Amino acid sequence: MKTVSDILAKKGTEILSISPTVTVIDAVKAMAQQKVGALLVLEAGKLKGIVSEQDYTRKVILTCLNAEHMLVQDIMTRQVVVTRPDQPVQEVMAIMTERRIRHLPVMHNGELVGLVSIGDLVKEIISEQQFIIAQLENYIHG
Repeated sequence: MKTVSDILAKKGTEILSISPTVTVIDAVKAMAQQKVGALLVLEAGKLKGIVSEQDYTRKVILTCLNAEHMLVQDIMTRQVVVTRPDQPVQEVMAIMTERRIRHLPVMHNGELVGLVSIGDLVKEIISEQQFIIAQLENYIHG
């Protein structure tokens, strides 16, 4: 069974992050520039939260607040759900689906080692299913 570390081995462990004291508008610009839906919020190398397009939409746009004057720390999600590198992909997918979250930081021994998205998990599951189908077809056609 594939694990989170298998995904990180393929996609890499680059961590896109932002400081909690950056303005929300700059965080949104950074997400757009990097073509990502979320950034980890780090302070002195420690995970303090996560900020996503969803946070921006729900906490700024829908409340008609000004993103130019608000800080990331004002809208970030502080209670961050994390995963481990050895956690099975299917288990992580269940957690993300149940909790309705799209990004999970990967922690190992208290150290941030990567980030996986729901898209990463779906891609891995599809790849694994395609492999199994190919193996079954080879077995049937002998």
